[in-house]
Amino acid sequence: MNIISQSIGVLIPMLIVGAVFWIISLIKKDVSVVDSLWSLFFIIAALAVVNELAVISDRAKLVLLLVIIWGLRLSAYITLRHWGHEEDHRYQTIRKNNQPGFAFKSLYMIFVFQALVAWVVALPLFYAMNSTAPLTLLDGLAVLLWLVGMFFEIVSDYQLYQFKKNPDNKGKILTQGLWKYSRHPNYFGEFSVWWGFFVFSLSNDGYISIISPLLMTFLLLKFSGVSLLEKTMKARPGYELYMKNTNAFIPGAANKQGKL
Repeated sequence: MNIISQSIGVLIPMLIVGAVFWIISLIKKDVSVVDSLWSLFFIIAALAVVNELAVISDRAKLVLLLVIIWGLRLSAYITLRHWGHEEDHRYQTIRKNNQPGFAFKSLYMIFVFQALVAWVVALPLFYAMNSTAPLTLLDGLAVLLWLVGMFFEIVSDYQLYQFKKNPDNKGKILTQGLWKYSRHPNYFGEFSVWWGFFVFSLSNDGYISIISPLLMTFLLLKFSGVSLLEKTMKARPGYELYMKNTNAFIPGAANKQGKL
């Protein structure tokens, strides 16, 4: 089975799980559950690939392990963060703008759409896990990128959680820790993780899978990440000054516009 046909087969369980979460969203009247599902899509994809392999290489085992650690951590964090809250305002807006019939429309607008996007982003996993070549220094670089990404995701999420749980910080801006060097260090972490998975794919000539980290970078910067969040954050007192002093994405000394 070639990688393309294998990837098409992987899409089926991703869509099935997406449909299950859609039913859950109908019961809860809250499509925010799709945010908890997002990283689980990749675990499903990786497990489906492993199930099709005649020989499970060391690289396949390593990639599977890293995907599971990343995916479970992110899903658990998002679930706990949302627990006890109403539907995210983004989805409330989508719900309001797509009535009547949003209950059914959400199946393809939210759940099928995210499954398809995740399927494309998962492309490096297909190439990397099908590789039987011995592990090399290139894989070491991939692990390093993954570790950097996980560090930024875990630490920044923890710092933000600690900041938000203090009622004295309501309406304030977190500008300490990793948030001193990037306005969105958690998104930078996600960026690094997926460039790491792409580097894994190069062991199997997976150059075409560069579409994955490029798409993820676009989503983080222009679609559902930085640009969307900053529209709401700009109204907070002091945020424009924060923008001038802190990069939006890449940690480090801010440029004059604080864009990257």
